Amino acid sequence: MLHILVVDDNPEIRDLLSRFLRKHDLKVSTARDGYEMREGLRNGPVDLIVLDLMLPGDDGLKLCRDLRADSTIPVIMLTAMGEETDRVVGLEMGADDYLTKPFSPRELLARIKAVLRRTGAAAEHTDRSNSGGRIVRFAGWTIDLIRRELRSPEGALVDLTGGEYDLLVAFVENPNQTLSRDRLLDITRSRAASAFDRAIDVQVSRLRRKIENDPDQSMIKTVRGIGYVFTVAVERA
Repeated sequence: MLHILVVDDNPEIRDLLSRFLRKHDLKVSTARDGYEMREGLRNGPVDLIVLDLMLPGDDGLKLCRDLRADSTIPVIMLTAMGEETDRVVGLEMGADDYLTKPFSPRELLARIKAVLRRTGAAAEHTDRSNSGGRIVRFAGWTIDLIRRELRSPEGALVDLTGGEYDLLVAFVENPNQTLSRDRLLDITRSRAASAFDRAIDVQVSRLRRKIENDPDQSMIKTVRGIGYVFTVAVERA
């Protein structure tokens, strides 16, 4: 049974989501703040965190940033702020998706399923594929599609969020092809709700910071008005 940790200081929201998600065969734990969230993470494996932005003490942005320092657990951020700037900041801190309050529990459930499906999709796709091996190499970098691991040319393990990883896999599976923002949104977000172009721009910017050392020799080129293209050679083993 998949384990969801709901972090929100509103007891009514915690109770509502707990009852609703449990009815749909999910294990649910709750936390009121960052302290209880950390306690919950220490108590056992968590598959996804639903994290409110406005919390007493450390807010959701700081908690998400701290979490990303040593974990790739998917995060869906809840926020009462509907401005694009707030959503972008949440993505920059490492959130995999966001939902603006007030929201439907059914929509949240759909987002949870989409994120969980997405974070496991690459390995499942590789298991089914007959067209190539599980190891992908580019410019000295190595991706293990089964373990969902990226290693630098020096052999160091590089921490990627679920969205960053799926974006990179989309690029290496389509080298030297221009991918539109809409297509990348479909690949990396997998949700029907209206999306905004800057979500992909933010993910690309974060991915570039992790895999590109020389900004003058970018592996991910911007195609103005369309999207992006991955310009380096890709090998499979």
